[in-house]
Amino acid sequence: MAHLRPLIALVDDEESVRRALARMLSASQFDVDVFATGQEFLDSLRTRLPDCVVLDYQMPGLTGRDVQRQLSLGQIHLPIIVVTAHDQPALREQCLADGAVAYLSKPLQRERLVDLINDAVRLRSAS
Repeated sequence: MAHLRPLIALVDDEESVRRALARMLSASQFDVDVFATGQEFLDSLRTRLPDCVVLDYQMPGLTGRDVQRQLSLGQIHLPIIVVTAHDQPALREQCLADGAVAYLSKPLQRERLVDLINDAVRLRSAS
């Protein structure tokens, strides 16, 4: 049986960030689906569930928090790593209280992000 690479959903409204992170994650042995909006990501869940979500907090339309709420309301339990360019302690606490497995500030450190994704994928596989 062939080993499948974990599927990571990357949700960020900035094209340059999506492109850079997708390249980095692909080079780190992940399959990556990229989405420019929270709604695109939520719509994709009808056909394919990722193993982990890297979710930008501040986006036009649905924010990262809105996406977290929609997943919770839909009883869709996915590990979420929230990323933001505007770190705020209260925001960090909110995201973690809402179920995010991690909260990171941009610019992201490759090693830290990859380690967190691997941990999240392992935990999801074990449950």
